[in-house]
Amino acid sequence: MSLWTSRDAARATKGRATAEWEANGVSIDTRTLQPGDLFVALKAARDGHDFVAQALEKGAAAALVTHVPEGVPEDAPLLIVDDVQAALEALGEAARKRTKAKVVAITGSVGKTSTKEMLASVLEDQGRTHASVASYNNHWGVPLTLARMPADTEYAVIEIGMNHPGEIAPLARMARPHVVVVTTVAAAHLEAFENIEGIAAEKGSICEGLEPRGIAILNGDLKTYPILRAAAQDKKARIITFGEGRRCHHRATEVHIAQGATVVQARAWRTPVLYKVGVEGRHYAINALAVLATVFALKADRGRAVFTLATWTAVSGRGQRSRVVLDPVDRHLSLDLIDDAYNANPTSMAASLEVLAAARTTDGVGRISKGRRIAILGDMKELGPDEVALHEGLAGLPSMQCIDVVHCVGPLMKSLYQALPASRRGQWFGDARPMLRDLRGRLDEGDVVLVKGSLSMGLSRVVDAIRKMGHPDPQYDE
Repeated sequence: MSLWTSRDAARATKGRATAEWEANGVSIDTRTLQPGDLFVALKAARDGHDFVAQALEKGAAAALVTHVPEGVPEDAPLLIVDDVQAALEALGEAARKRTKAKVVAITGSVGKTSTKEMLASVLEDQGRTHASVASYNNHWGVPLTLARMPADTEYAVIEIGMNHPGEIAPLARMARPHVVVVTTVAAAHLEAFENIEGIAAEKGSICEGLEPRGIAILNGDLKTYPILRAAAQDKKARIITFGEGRRCHHRATEVHIAQGATVVQARAWRTPVLYKVGVEGRHYAINALAVLATVFALKADRGRAVFTLATWTAVSGRGQRSRVVLDPVDRHLSLDLIDDAYNANPTSMAASLEVLAAARTTDGVGRISKGRRIAILGDMKELGPDEVALHEGLAGLPSMQCIDVVHCVGPLMKSLYQALPASRRGQWFGDARPMLRDLRGRLDEGDVVLVKGSLSMGLSRVVDAIRKMGHPDPQYDE
């Protein structure tokens, strides 16, 4: 069964199909396009119309365009519309309308992508599940995710993000979720908001899209929880809270961070629950509780969900832990790498540093013979007028007392570098490139290394360089 026929797509977009065609997927990028996809010629950094010929050569079923691009035959399979972005949104809305899936929308300053991945893994074990790819959570990512949703989907998990006020509500209304989840509200994108309360109001606007008798899963530990609660109450939503506070409906009572996992004792609607997440971090444990609350709200199988959570691990760039063997013969001569280089703000930075502080190093190997906890930290972007103080403030985190060396990358991280005691101060670099020189000399067997910063800092290069220092350990159990 095809995802879109030319007739259905033309009806949804009010466009004109130049030929009959059937598409099995939707793509906006020729680099990842699969044969049979409908190629959507969006205008972003480049005009997608420039790539239509290439998309058709690679086997695209058709292209969504405003005109016949240069070099493309007049009889090529096209869907011609007035506006490609608006047409993509119309496809998404039509796909949402034709499915009977139970839809969950997730937002939050921190943890929305990992929570989306966690929930999708849990639901995939219980029914046909469709979810956002990577961090496709903006004005084109949400309609693209919806447009890709098969009609027979049983569960859909849609991630919704924002950079500026007024972005979440229209996307939520497009997704029309039965359940919304707000993971947390933190100092992120403060350049665009006056204060944290403004961020909370924007996050709470995800409730604008709730279907009648919808459910809001909210972090009850937040100081801004009353703002979220008011947003949910305005839509007459049923509210389920999660967190560690005694008033939360789903409450973690004990959190134990172990090697490669986090084990949690919790209570869920007065029911004792013991669960494990296959990754280290208190923040993962609390977000897993939001997942269990969502499973409860969907009336899915909570027991199976607990089982699935135990095997879930973080994706690359978001806390994924791996072991890099530095010796071609002896796999014990290795270091552990925590790749969290995709995003950073003060809340997620504190959470990652807590994981590093609890990590177990290995002594008696390498040049130094004592394993160290090493942090390579890049600038946290979009924090507004307090950005310098927020970077400097990381030095006072309790977890910093357990970290041996901190290398800093970026002009904002210089304030942290200067605030650190000399005993923990590694090196400071203006950008990631000089960090790559003599990287092997800064690291040793037995170390645990955290790499974290905002995506634009390019610390993924450092992650790649560390991985290339050796080879992955196939026997390492995250």
